[in-house]
Amino acid sequence: MDANRKTAYLALMDVESRKAYSNLAINHQIIVNRPNSQGFVRELVYGVLESKLTLDYYIDQLLTDGIDSVRLPELTIIRMGIYQLGCMNSVPEYAAVNESVMLAKKYCRGKSGLVNGVLREYLNKKMQLRLPDRADDEVKYLSVKYSYAPWIVEMWLEYYSTDFVEELLRAGNETPPVTVRMNWLKVMKKDLISKLESQGFEAEEGKLCQNALNVRGSGLLDTEMYKLGMFTPQDESSMLVAEKVDPKHGDVVMDVCAAPGGKTTAIGERMNNSGKIIASDIYRRKLDIVDKEAKRLGITNIETRSWDATRVDSSMIYKADRVLVDAPCSGLGVTRRKPEIKYKAFSEDMALLPKKQLAILSASSHYVKPGGRLVYSTCTINPAENEKVTDTFLKKHPEFVKVERTLLLPNVNGTDGFFICVMDRKASIL
Repeated sequence: MDANRKTAYLALMDVESRKAYSNLAINHQIIVNRPNSQGFVRELVYGVLESKLTLDYYIDQLLTDGIDSVRLPELTIIRMGIYQLGCMNSVPEYAAVNESVMLAKKYCRGKSGLVNGVLREYLNKKMQLRLPDRADDEVKYLSVKYSYAPWIVEMWLEYYSTDFVEELLRAGNETPPVTVRMNWLKVMKKDLISKLESQGFEAEEGKLCQNALNVRGSGLLDTEMYKLGMFTPQDESSMLVAEKVDPKHGDVVMDVCAAPGGKTTAIGERMNNSGKIIASDIYRRKLDIVDKEAKRLGITNIETRSWDATRVDSSMIYKADRVLVDAPCSGLGVTRRKPEIKYKAFSEDMALLPKKQLAILSASSHYVKPGGRLVYSTCTINPAENEKVTDTFLKKHPEFVKVERTLLLPNVNGTDGFFICVMDRKASIL
């Protein structure tokens, strides 16, 4: 059995049945199964996840009793097979079919004939398969073509033109560049670029942030440069949050939803280990990741603590020069990196997110000194979680003034989708 496809299958099953994040599932299965082509594994897993609704729409037409008649294990193998046949030109047809049958014999016994039959049916009928009629149901057409849950398409169509939404959907399926944040505490940009290029990587400067580099090449996180803390993988949209916080040397900064610590450590690097950053999260185990990253990067001014951000810590009222609320959100801006997010159902918890976000923002505002700064950010593209939350907050808290508001979009900026609102507290508390 091909180890690459076995690894991809097990990673997909982790995502589907255990709700694991795709990047973590892939990394785990690669370590366990040691495939000889990590690139093939990643391409296949991300390709199947990004195209899942499209694949299922076709599979439903190929099965006599419809897609509901098959269980998840064989459905996953059929998805993998059809993706290889339809989208991976480097894979011969016989290899895609035969290896899928081998997987079925191993992981869903008695279903190898079904898998073989569906894939051969696809080869016979693939030129006849069509997407839903756009004129009949535009939401369904866009949902199936770009493989997003219908409610996401409907929501974006409420706020943007149809052409813009289609661009946004398409961009959310693209493979993002590998972007890293240079660590000013350890290395200068010119030296880091030179070090990267000496080891066969290609590096070019980012577009939004001074310390951003786009890097091409494999094995980046296995290098001594990474282990020594010279850089951190991070999208420029996320880096920009730390820039907007604009911490000064000696400041007291509170990051109230800190884990896993990307923005916390970016702020620490900017402060050159001066002042203090209080990084809190409701789960202590997540803060261990922040501590580990700070140690790798050589940052010594971060203090982590477990705290529920919806509660006010009376000991910190008016004590912080800068407060960052990187709120928990629906994550619709990072589908390029976590395509499984596209299939989230609109649940009661999701409907309550804006209420929770506003509660965190309101509680955190108490910590800001007169003349200090409050920054609210999310990695989603949902006005209910972004503009509406900050508008409501500003109406209820006239002591804060909006300085700027930024919405980054993958189809416009080439970054993850991110919302950033900068608010300053008036100099007087009266």
